[in-house]
Amino acid sequence: MTEGSLSGRHVAVAGGEGALGQAVVARLIAAGATCHVPRRRAGGAAGDGQGRLRTTPGIDLTDEAAVVRFYATVPDLWASVHLAGGFAMAPLARTGRAEFLHMVEMNALTAFLCCRAAAAAMREAGRGGRIVNVAARPALEPRRGAQMAAYAAAKAAVAALTESLAEELKAEGILVNAIAPSTLDTPANRAAMPRADPAKWLSPAAAAEAILHLVAPADHGISGGVLPLYARA
Repeated sequence: MTEGSLSGRHVAVAGGEGALGQAVVARLIAAGATCHVPRRRAGGAAGDGQGRLRTTPGIDLTDEAAVVRFYATVPDLWASVHLAGGFAMAPLARTGRAEFLHMVEMNALTAFLCCRAAAAAMREAGRGGRIVNVAARPALEPRRGAQMAAYAAAKAAVAALTESLAEELKAEGILVNAIAPSTLDTPANRAAMPRADPAKWLSPAAAAEAILHLVAPADHGISGGVLPLYARA
């Protein structure tokens, strides 16, 4: 994607402070976008000093009112990328109600609330838009969700949400897609799996490039896709 392809476009990036989020924000800014990032912590820096990165503190993405409040701060919203989520691995015997609901809240609920608020903002702007969610490989290949059933179920919900909203919003020119990455090469994953070979994992930069393509104004045909992004693992 060329420099300036998102020039003048405002993009919300939920989860923009994580390892993947930082890569996505950097790539979107390089393409000309102004990125708006909610952060749960109160206070802190308000942006990059150049106006291309704007952060809004005190936003809990599982709180509907807070999510609506955040999207109200984004002018003329063009695209919304939802990277917020969490991972937990445990067998069924050690996964109770609380653990299951935690995975659903962190992954599916945050995506749903952001999609809902983003669609409302795009309707107000009146020129369509782009929504990108993040599922995961077990959402498409459930057998890979063994020992992580709650996580797999939550990410499967994100995939279903993506496909259903794509159909619902297509007449308004709002395209809804998701990526479904395999294991990402992040510091947290390296620490959690020290014996694994990170050379087999997907780089955040590669995932960011795919997301950039899905939010591009030139893309008029892709909606309802859950794009597998599998490295060698």
